Amino acid sequence: MKIFWFIPTHGDSRYLGTSKGARQVDLAYMKQIAVAVDNLGYEGVLIPTGRSCEDPWITAASLIDATKNLKFLVALRPGVTTPALAARMSATFDRLSNGRVLLNLVTGGDEQELQGDGVYEDHATRYKTAAEYVHIWREILTRSHTGGAFTFHGERLKVDDAKLLYPPLQQPYPPLWFGGSSDDAVELATNQVDTYLTWGEPPAAVKEKIDNVRAKAAAKGRSLNYGIRLHVIVRETNEQAWQAAEALIQYVDDATIAAAQKKFKQMDSVGQRRMSDLHQGDRSKLEVSPNLWAGVGLVRGGAGTALVGDPATVAARIQEYADLGIDTFIFSGYPHLEESIRFAELVFPLLPLAIQKKLAQPNLTGPFGEIVANNYSADETKTRVGA
Repeated sequence: MKIFWFIPTHGDSRYLGTSKGARQVDLAYMKQIAVAVDNLGYEGVLIPTGRSCEDPWITAASLIDATKNLKFLVALRPGVTTPALAARMSATFDRLSNGRVLLNLVTGGDEQELQGDGVYEDHATRYKTAAEYVHIWREILTRSHTGGAFTFHGERLKVDDAKLLYPPLQQPYPPLWFGGSSDDAVELATNQVDTYLTWGEPPAAVKEKIDNVRAKAAAKGRSLNYGIRLHVIVRETNEQAWQAAEALIQYVDDATIAAAQKKFKQMDSVGQRRMSDLHQGDRSKLEVSPNLWAGVGLVRGGAGTALVGDPATVAARIQEYADLGIDTFIFSGYPHLEESIRFAELVFPLLPLAIQKKLAQPNLTGPFGEIVANNYSADETKTRVGA
């Protein structure tokens, strides 16, 4: 099991849908989050992409030197960059970070936003372009280890004697991740990617999706890894967790929800439609599965559900998804710095042993906790009181 966190380059706050409790997301703050999750034992961080975000590549590069083990899941954007340039960027990042880059293929789901980036393709055409883009990207990186060049003339893209002189450290190329719910997306995933991602739908829906992808990949002689993207609201008791969930959307009014849902309906993303259909903008339908809360999706695009509960409950829900074959979990919470620490402290000890081993810090022998009365460790006081 691998646990990732999130760098909120599109903004961070204590509350959704309002400027109340908002904070500035600058380099210093992003470094705080990156250093915290690196020290806590998270596997890596997802860095979002799109016009609402700071650029993911520059953001990730700025965090390399601040971290030691943290991996960076950054976006490949067909149509926005060329595959040859993306191959060079991927190899350079991999080399400079000592093998800590992962690539997240993003085809986009908002035609208006894509047109602002100069991409004028409908949903089906974008996937045709993406398939050729990934093929070129992979071949350039793979052949770079032997010094080979690559020529390809496809329906959408072409390159002649494309060559990369500085190969990536990870062979044959840094792992490629991708999430998509349409038939075109599944076809692309089963042909070319390494890890298939889903947003946090109820376990039954996730099982159906993964079973479909797994069967189609097997028919092509391939097997994939699987990951899920979720928010998390964990507190020491279930009651406190649900109170925190309600507090998160306490300033969201009906007009804001209506405006957000109208925008989501204009998108051609099947995954976004599935997220919106979970609650249909109705505050009374937010617990869409036990402890799976869709309140985030009232106003936030993309991942819109959160696991809500005490540590044991959240760990149990994580295990339910793991039992479906998911081995990577990408979490986030509001605000992202504090919630990354809270989640690690409360839930990591309840996850499989490999995660707990990552948290071990053999150079720190205690005492742990604040010293009581400037004289006793927290554990000592129990013995002394008992005496």
